[in-house]
Amino acid sequence: MPPTIPDGVGTVASARPLAGGNAAELWLLDLADGRRVVAKCGKGLALEGMMLRYLAEHSRLPVPELFHADDRLLVMSHVESDGGGLTASAQEHAAELVAALHGIGAARYGFPQDTLIGPLPQPNPESDDWIAFFRDHRLMHMARKALDERRIDGALMAAIERLAARLPDLIGEPAPPSLIHGDLWGGNVLAFRGRIAGFIDPAIHHADPEIELAFSTLFGTFGEPFFRRYHELRPIRPGFFEVRRDLYNLYPLLVHVRLFGGSYRGQVARIVSRLG
Repeated sequence: MPPTIPDGVGTVASARPLAGGNAAELWLLDLADGRRVVAKCGKGLALEGMMLRYLAEHSRLPVPELFHADDRLLVMSHVESDGGGLTASAQEHAAELVAALHGIGAARYGFPQDTLIGPLPQPNPESDDWIAFFRDHRLMHMARKALDERRIDGALMAAIERLAARLPDLIGEPAPPSLIHGDLWGGNVLAFRGRIAGFIDPAIHHADPEIELAFSTLFGTFGEPFFRRYHELRPIRPGFFEVRRDLYNLYPLLVHVRLFGGSYRGQVARIVSRLG
């Protein structure tokens, strides 16, 4: 059954289901006043609403307009996309938008409150030390949760701990804190006629923006056109593609280990073995 939306949002004229996410149900709703909106039903959605509002208020990143947000229901504008994929021109546009987002600085890494990545809690205690933040609140946090849930074994956990001890050498001098979207894969980037129409499902915090760039390569979201244009706007430090890309991708891979298991554990093990 389609969700019941608050009276102040509008009256539903028609509804049809859309493909959902990990723990959410999506509906495309046509309202009596002619607007088309998306209703998202699930848990923890007030946080997602907060993140969308934050991006709308603090950046030029195109995100859906939010009409209602509580813990169980989001109602937001429908962002039209044409299914044409992330063409070279769309990737170049994305690079301009993401580079501008990364130009928004902060005093410290982290965020004033914890957020979510997908359905999983994402701790954001603010810190002056990026390497310690990434070690404690990204890499080791997600690895310990995966171990507790028996998604990884003690041997892999020990190898991750050894790798964590080498982070200062592997990362070097990080960039200052930047605002990032935090979950930048193809399903969260909507394109229309060779331009970016919107970004959805954020997992915002302030970070070294390289962690965002790394994530954008994990599932082939962005390639050469994106990185060429991004580098023109915000030069990428040497060693990113050789070392830090895979290192930072351990975090989203561990997220996927917790959610899906399977082959993602092998990807984690291979990266840890190569870098450790």
